[in-house]
Amino acid sequence: MRVGIIRCQQTEDLRPGNTDFKVAVHGKGAFEEWGPSEVVGFTTCGGCPGKRAVSRAKMMVERGAESIAFASCISRGTPIGFACPHYGEIKNAILKKLGPEVHVLEWTH
Repeated sequence: MRVGIIRCQQTEDLRPGNTDFKVAVHGKGAFEEWGPSEVVGFTTCGGCPGKRAVSRAKMMVERGAESIAFASCISRGTPIGFACPHYGEIKNAILKKLGPEVHVLEWTH
């Protein structure tokens, strides 16, 4: 599976995202269902309230992503312990824009 990952901009300076890449490449964590996956894009939501996430997800799909994964910092609050309060709206907007043919993972690790 070719995947684009969207992460929280606020955690960008706390974590480099290497665990997201590792779990995708090795088919671990949320990627177990799909198996080893190729990361074709890695970007932030653009900052609160995440309005840029939709256009960035669309761009990654246009460039080859078959799926979009939300990094765990958005959906689970890893590592800061506070999930994105806009996560539901962001996810729904991406699903609406990209349609059912694009798979969405709600977390990474």
